[in-house]
Amino acid sequence: MGETAVREKITHRWYARPVLFVADVNRALRFYVDMLGFEKDWHEGDGAGGVCQVNRAGCEIILCEHATRRDKGRLFVSLTPDGVAALRREIAERSVPTEKSWWGYDVIKIVDPDGNELLIPEAERSKQ
Repeated sequence: MGETAVREKITHRWYARPVLFVADVNRALRFYVDMLGFEKDWHEGDGAGGVCQVNRAGCEIILCEHATRRDKGRLFVSLTPDGVAALRREIAERSVPTEKSWWGYDVIKIVDPDGNELLIPEAERSKQ
């Protein structure tokens, strides 16, 4: 790889956020904020629109209400072992339904009201 290609690889940062399609953006927003501890960053149309973004510790998700799209998304979120322990306490306190699942290794699966999945590796795997 030439010097220019290496320099470009290092200097150009790609910023990505998943877009999860939902039937009701306000219901989805309440789930992510009230149940999972996210904060609302912005909401199109001064809160009246069908697209918003939530954020928790740098994990940004765009929620998009769409009349015909019912795609299901899957978001993989790695946490430190302490982060997994704290999340477990929070979801227990808030009675967030979870299930143990497998995605190459043990994960905690949280499903939002529209069927989108958040997969969090168990603490032993999150260290990597």
